[in-house]
Amino acid sequence: VQMVESGGGLVQAGGSLRLSCRASGMITSVFNPATKAWYRQAPGKQRELVARFSSAGTTDYADFVKGRFTISRDNSRKMIYLQMNSLKPEDTAVYYCNMVDTRGLNYWGQGTQVTVSS
Repeated sequence: VQMVESGGGLVQAGGSLRLSCRASGMITSVFNPATKAWYRQAPGKQRELVARFSSAGTTDYADFVKGRFTISRDNSRKMIYLQMNSLKPEDTAVYYCNMVDTRGLNYWGQGTQVTVSS
């Protein structure tokens, strides 16, 4: 199984980006009930949770992205998305998609760089 991310890049403050993550090689019965999340890690800082789908389908957002970012998923395509609006320079980081299946196995993407210029 590979988590393949795309959509990062350079954007001006106030702009938008949409990150995508495909769970390549994962069967539907594993993908659907797994928790799905986006994390980020800025230089010199610890990796932090940005947004998450629980196994029950509820969503959680870090306070610093509430009202600006939206996590979504397409189970039929085994895709996870992060729509990021009103981006700020402090959102600059490497963004990682993550899944935890019902057995507790963690799957991480390779990371995609998001840079927001002021």
